[in-house]
Amino acid sequence: MSKDVKARGNPCGGKISTRYILAVLGSIGLGIIYGLKVNLHVAIVSMVNHTMVKAMEGGGHDVLNLTNSAPTCGDTPDDAKNATAALAEDGPFIWSSTIQGTLLSAYFWGYIVAQIPGGRIAELFSAKWVMFFSVAINVVCTLLTPVMAQLHFGALIAMRIGEGIGGGVTFPAMHVMLAHWAPPNERSVMSSIVYAGTALGTVIFMLMSGIIAGAISWQAVFYIEGGVSALWLLLWIVFIADTPQTQRFISEEERNYIVTSLNQGENETKHEEQHKMPWKSVLTSPAFLAILVAHTCSNWGWYMVLIELPLYMKSVLNFKISENAVLTAVPFLCMWLFSMILSKTLDTLRAKKIINTTMARKLATGCASVVPMVCFIILCYIGCQRTLAVVLMTLAVMCIGGMFCGFLSNHIDIAPNFAGTLMALTNTVATIPGIIVPVFVGKLTSADHSIGAWRIIFWTTVVLYIIEIIVYMLFGSGEEQKWNKIEGEPGEAQPLKSPKEENNKENKSEVVNAA
Repeated sequence: MSKDVKARGNPCGGKISTRYILAVLGSIGLGIIYGLKVNLHVAIVSMVNHTMVKAMEGGGHDVLNLTNSAPTCGDTPDDAKNATAALAEDGPFIWSSTIQGTLLSAYFWGYIVAQIPGGRIAELFSAKWVMFFSVAINVVCTLLTPVMAQLHFGALIAMRIGEGIGGGVTFPAMHVMLAHWAPPNERSVMSSIVYAGTALGTVIFMLMSGIIAGAISWQAVFYIEGGVSALWLLLWIVFIADTPQTQRFISEEERNYIVTSLNQGENETKHEEQHKMPWKSVLTSPAFLAILVAHTCSNWGWYMVLIELPLYMKSVLNFKISENAVLTAVPFLCMWLFSMILSKTLDTLRAKKIINTTMARKLATGCASVVPMVCFIILCYIGCQRTLAVVLMTLAVMCIGGMFCGFLSNHIDIAPNFAGTLMALTNTVATIPGIIVPVFVGKLTSADHSIGAWRIIFWTTVVLYIIEIIVYMLFGSGEEQKWNKIEGEPGEAQPLKSPKEENNKENKSEVVNAA
């Protein structure tokens, strides 16, 4: 290594941008969070004694006759083999559909309460350490999952809530990091790299969870994945800093480029501590409310495929666990690839002034809602055409990836100073579907495992997509809002002031009022 490189402190010899090291490690971190969230969704297929549960919920039907009952998608030799294989995959726990739905939704109980506190802590103190905490608590709870499951399903619920608390602060923390690190003309790409990690993590962990559960045991899923994920914690501590100004491993050229492009002063991070949240302006802003509606409606479809896709593959399409894991993971791999291509395309078009930021966000959000909506409508009426169903589900999940460079990046556009809190606000409301979806699907499918029950689920999703499309296309914006900065004279946004200046202003105001 040359003396020049050492002096600059860049471990990559100046050839790899430090901001993209952040993006990649952030992507891996979110991949871990989502992977450790969905591994239970795959492993639970091997954990539950489905034969006994069906017998109990079916009114005490003879368990031995379950294999002779008509499968959901037709009585074929292959389906009979799948039904027999399903019996062989039965696990030790007799958890009803309601309990299973509660276990899967419990994650969001912790997730929803951590959002806003996590966002403000990340903005005021350190987004780096908030993100570290989120992964650390998920690793610990994952490693304890087998023991707690054996103890009581209530103890497992506690672990899921703990994971949710850790997961809840990830998006606000990463939004704060991106606000400090992503130049405007690279924001779509960097955001997609970071947030597409959720899809890539889902792919990898779903595949590995199915393989590990089938080849070793369901307990091994949590021990192996939790142990490997712990390695990320060390990398994050060593290579990541909250801002370019505090990063040791960065060239001066890159530091100056980022700071200049974002118009950051050396003391900007200190000023943010004095920057009070303009709650009234935020909650009455059409641009923010459009993101809120889009995020909430889109998350219903997102969580529906994320949480319930394995169940749909098993109960309706009759895939056994090994096939289930592969066919569930492939759409998320397509999502990851698609989001990378779309984000790069939109950033290129913006750089060439062909489209503006508002148009870019609306195009991406439209892609993430219109295409899945059409796919879900078709799924309602194709019956048991398994190949077509898999193609449609893959296309739907793939295009949902447009949200990463759509409304999910929009908070930073309209108010970079409050990006973490804005993300926390929309993600808090958008978490409600994550709580409702497992219970909603569990109630509808507990007595009816046919496509009829799923038709209701799909049409509910379609209606919410229509609402998202109308609201976001009318009111969505990519322009920075006036309330992002402290207001001085009416209609005029002023730079952030120091505490001393604020105190002087308050004293003058008191004198005027006294007079």
